[in-house]
Amino acid sequence: MEAEVIRIYESEPDLDKIEQVVRVLKDGGIIIYPTDTVYAMGCDIYQNRAVEKLSQLKGMKVKKNNFSIVCADLSDIADYARVSDKAFKVMKKAFPGPFTFILPASNKLPKILQSNRKSIGIRVPDHPIPKALVRHLGNPIITTSVKDDVDDLLEYPNEIDIIINQNMNKADMIIDGGWSGITPSTVVSALDDEFEVVREGLGDFDEIL
Repeated sequence: MEAEVIRIYESEPDLDKIEQVVRVLKDGGIIIYPTDTVYAMGCDIYQNRAVEKLSQLKGMKVKKNNFSIVCADLSDIADYARVSDKAFKVMKKAFPGPFTFILPASNKLPKILQSNRKSIGIRVPDHPIPKALVRHLGNPIITTSVKDDVDDLLEYPNEIDIIINQNMNKADMIIDGGWSGITPSTVVSALDDEFEVVREGLGDFDEIL
């Protein structure tokens, strides 16, 4: 079954359409959605079958996943990860923004996402669509970057037509939020208070230290 494509404008997300996407998430569907960096693929973190399907699509075993989750704001993070005072101060400067912080996972994180690494990536993107989805869903969604299946030079597609064509049989719903960037988030390990940039991306970590 091919994905349903829904147009949502970044400037003023239509709440009826946001609720339509939320229903797909609650039914265990996989969605593709825009962020402040690149397009992402995700699902409700509490829908185990959806997490399993997403793992298969990404070619990984569930317990070896490296998924990150989108939270609406800083107040949600402590429910899913353990955050030191120092890490909180840095994330307060970074979020919302193009960063992913890898933190020790909390026991409240769904078991299916408690990977062998015992850590979880946290995102609070500076984009109204994923933030609206998380708020209306009532809990985080998974975020894993959508990569180009064909173009070896352009790893992350930014044209929505390409994203739709390559993912029609992978997702249940694709949000057309227009063009996106081609640079993913900067990933920062915050497993202890010695922060380490493990992937250079759109965010400049030196600016928030």
